[in-house]
Amino acid sequence: MKISDVLSLLGGLALFLHGMQMMSSGLEAAAGNRMKSILEKLTSNRLLGVLVGAVITAVIQSSSATTVMVVGFVNSGMMTLRQAVWIIMGANIGTTITGQLIALDVGVLAPLIAFVGIALMVFLKNPKVHHIGSILGGLGILFIGMDMMSAAMEPLRDSEAFVNLVSTFSNPLVGILTGTIFTAIIQSSSASVGILQALAMSGVVTLPTAVYVLFGQNIGTCITAVLAAIGTSRNAKRTTIIHLSFNIIGTIIFTVVCMLTPLTGFVASLTPDNAAAQIANMHTLFNVVTTLLLLPVGGQLVKLAMRILPDRKEEKEEGMHLEYIKPISVDKDRSIAIGTSAIYLNQIREELQRMLGKARSNIDLAFQAVLEVKPELLDKAEEAETYIDYLNKEISQYISKVISHETNETDSAAVSAYFKITGNIERIGDHAINICEYSTMMNQKGIKFSEGAKDELRKMRDVCLKALDILAADADVTQDWLGSMEKLEQRIDDMTAEFRQSQLERMKSGSCSDEACILFSELLTDFERIGDHALNIAQERAEAAHAR
Repeated sequence: MKISDVLSLLGGLALFLHGMQMMSSGLEAAAGNRMKSILEKLTSNRLLGVLVGAVITAVIQSSSATTVMVVGFVNSGMMTLRQAVWIIMGANIGTTITGQLIALDVGVLAPLIAFVGIALMVFLKNPKVHHIGSILGGLGILFIGMDMMSAAMEPLRDSEAFVNLVSTFSNPLVGILTGTIFTAIIQSSSASVGILQALAMSGVVTLPTAVYVLFGQNIGTCITAVLAAIGTSRNAKRTTIIHLSFNIIGTIIFTVVCMLTPLTGFVASLTPDNAAAQIANMHTLFNVVTTLLLLPVGGQLVKLAMRILPDRKEEKEEGMHLEYIKPISVDKDRSIAIGTSAIYLNQIREELQRMLGKARSNIDLAFQAVLEVKPELLDKAEEAETYIDYLNKEISQYISKVISHETNETDSAAVSAYFKITGNIERIGDHAINICEYSTMMNQKGIKFSEGAKDELRKMRDVCLKALDILAADADVTQDWLGSMEKLEQRIDDMTAEFRQSQLERMKSGSCSDEACILFSELLTDFERIGDHALNIAQERAEAAHAR
């Protein structure tokens, strides 16, 4: 094998992997966040769940990407472990499509497919067309790379050393181990099966020699999901155990069958003149039959995963921390992995609701401190405000990280809206501290509010809490919902004007001291600003909902 052949092989592999990445990125940009609604609607039924997993994987040409997406969904609580089982089974079927397309020699049209895809990306400005172009261009580039690898491997037929090495693959243990390790290294069963087909088309290997390597490749593809599950919840880790269990069980069954029956010879006889088709057919048979065998006992796979990784009494996380936001998966080309947009949007939304809840509690505490003149509550309020500031910083940094990789314009708009929301929540927290600090001044200077002023303070507290409760509720963001928030903010403005007038009347009547009037005026300013920030949050939530 010449140096030029080695370079051609490496170049072909690079094109093959880049083509798959282009397809994955194109699909993510086109429909990444919609994956959540699709999966939620269809995974309640096991057959539909398998179909969805197969279709998604067939489109993106990677069961690893689909499984990583599922691990992320389970980790974020967007999908149950039982729903994940069906998607994983379907993913194993969908990943066989690449091999079948290679066997059908679709590569003849690869240059045309690549040209059409790249042309859509270069000459048309519509973002949606760009995404379609990325998918088509990736498909074409994938097959061009496949042809390059096949041509580069032809000289290996005459290499006695390589032929001797390949002959050891007929040993089940050696073959399975080789397929597992190789696929784990390149983290793509589609790519490793494609390389195996390239070897077959070059005449280097035959199906009896390659069959156990093929089985091992199904196990090796699980490594990507295993790596993605590091640092995730126990249920997310159980998802990878289910994926591993599926392929290990399938490998054991098919290894025994191939050793004891003429299955390999039968599959080879179906397409005797097409070595690539023989491997593709065995790969498809492996995954379809394994799915059919395990489909009725999917629940048992869940129980097995829970037995292997049982529940444990988790230590409660102490100190300031993010409750919902988890690390995101970023591919080597700095793009977000398929389906991740749905995950991080849900995480940010949940974390913002948690942050808003803390701000709401501080507003309630602040009005209590003023109404009851309890300056000792300021320490508790400041402790909560420090937490709110921490969440603002951490959420903002997280948003900055994900938005730099986001390729979907609608999801990017939603993330931008969330970024503005966290700033507005932080400002509400600041106004809570301002109000709480007035209690210290009242205590030090003996300032007291009249009963009329206290009654107005209670009304201000109630309307503030009502606004924040509406924002914190998990309600659909409709035009009516936004309209109700706008009316509430207008009510706060009207109350501010009304209470300022009442304050002037109290000053004229002498029922309010100068210092109390100044404090009350400052408090009204904080009250009005809280209303402004609440409306800003509502408008940004509506913007995020509209974008998605």
